[in-house]
Amino acid sequence: MILNSRNTRDEKLMFAIMAGLMAALVAVGSALRITLPVNVGTTSFHLGNIMCALSGIFLGPVGGGLAAGIGSAIYDMTNPLYISECWITFLTKGAYGLAVGLIAWSGHRRGEKYGWNLAGTVTGAVVYAALYLFKGFAWDGLLLGGLQVGPALAALVPKLPATTFNAVVAIVCAPALAAAVMKARHSVGTARG
Repeated sequence: MILNSRNTRDEKLMFAIMAGLMAALVAVGSALRITLPVNVGTTSFHLGNIMCALSGIFLGPVGGGLAAGIGSAIYDMTNPLYISECWITFLTKGAYGLAVGLIAWSGHRRGEKYGWNLAGTVTGAVVYAALYLFKGFAWDGLLLGGLQVGPALAALVPKLPATTFNAVVAIVCAPALAAAVMKARHSVGTARG
């Protein structure tokens, strides 16, 4: 848990600061990428999905969804290849953070339970992968690419390795990083007494 359950003015300010920090980390994590050309557009190995998942774990569904969506959209706005699709990225990556947060914060858990954080990260990765592949099929393939259904589906195949890799890395890393941050936070809180 990054924030306490009280809704004091200081905690609201801390929440806003954390949301801004997570959005910035999402943008930076998205920039740390290896881009590969595929038949329709590009696909990338990157660290942004880890930060999207951490946004949901630390900030809950609404804050996590906004931080993941805004940070990813900011990255897209810095890259001429992606700027026209930043609104789609805002929605799909926002759904990633939202899905993680819904599960990690369910039942008043507030991102404090590793198992629920892991389940949330798996769910968020699946939700995002489905939305990303649907976007590749419908937007990139059918609408922009002018492809028929078969070729549009075939164009998704080269995207599968990077999509799977990014999902697995987020699933492995995000809950572990969240646990480490929360342990460190607890240690600092205990030391302050």
